[in-house]
Amino acid sequence: MSNVDSNPTETLCASAAPGGAVAELFPAREVPLGGVRGISVQRVLPQRALPTVGAWCFFDQFGPQRDDMRVLPHPHTGLQTVTWPLIGEIRHRDSLGSDVLIRPGQLNLMTAGPGIAHSEFSIGDKPMQHGLQLWVALPSGTVIPTFEQHTELPLYENGGLRATIIIGSLDGATSPATAHTPIVGAQLDIARGSVSAIPVRPDFEYAILVITGNIAVAGAPLAAGPLLYLGTGRTELAISASEDARAILLGGEPFPDELVMWWNFVARSHEEIVKARDDWESGSQRFGIVDGHGSDRIPAPPIPAVRLTPRRRR
Repeated sequence: MSNVDSNPTETLCASAAPGGAVAELFPAREVPLGGVRGISVQRVLPQRALPTVGAWCFFDQFGPQRDDMRVLPHPHTGLQTVTWPLIGEIRHRDSLGSDVLIRPGQLNLMTAGPGIAHSEFSIGDKPMQHGLQLWVALPSGTVIPTFEQHTELPLYENGGLRATIIIGSLDGATSPATAHTPIVGAQLDIARGSVSAIPVRPDFEYAILVITGNIAVAGAPLAAGPLLYLGTGRTELAISASEDARAILLGGEPFPDELVMWWNFVARSHEEIVKARDDWESGSQRFGIVDGHGSDRIPAPPIPAVRLTPRRRR
């Protein structure tokens, strides 16, 4: 998973104490990635007024569309990449030696720690693709780079709602994926005419994105497209559907740190971003080698000429 934008926006994501239960809509924005992929994605996070939901700090939806995904080796720091395909297959290779194929219903989770590199290629000639690419910010301290693939994930069922727990826990159902902060990410499949009340943690903030269909969440109608931010302080989420629907639930303890995000790096300062970029451009051993690509890789964009400034929740 990558941000291959050739001119990425510099972002400092400043934490803020959420103010209890809310129901705020944040429209996704279309972002043309250009370059080797030449496609557009719907970027859900970060938002100017909502940089994070728990530790979730980046969320793109790509497709459905027929296209070739050819993302050459590129670096990451300070995050976990969560790859969740809905349609199509993706080949993942990384500098730890991983070489796997991921299919819908399976999870690829790559923990960058101080540095890792990987590539992603779709399978087939302009295959149909639809999927989600997310980042989870890592806490301060040493986290070792790792890669996990989970082909079987736990289910939580409540009436006509079935949740696949991608990472974290939902009402006692816990994913085997490694989480470094209290968090949840789940795919919700909701049957037409169902009404469910999901127990949730009041210390978590939550948000929901509808992929297909229409639902109501805590009494608020929600169609596919915008992110519904629900804040904190809730003990349950009432979800109903007038038609079959699919949605993504994100949640977690509000992240305590200020995060500087630029290109494919998550850090705590401008200086850390500069060092990561310089190390990638110099071929430092920090990021390792992704086998099978020779010398081909994605070069880092130029560092902005201005220093990062805080972007705080409004």
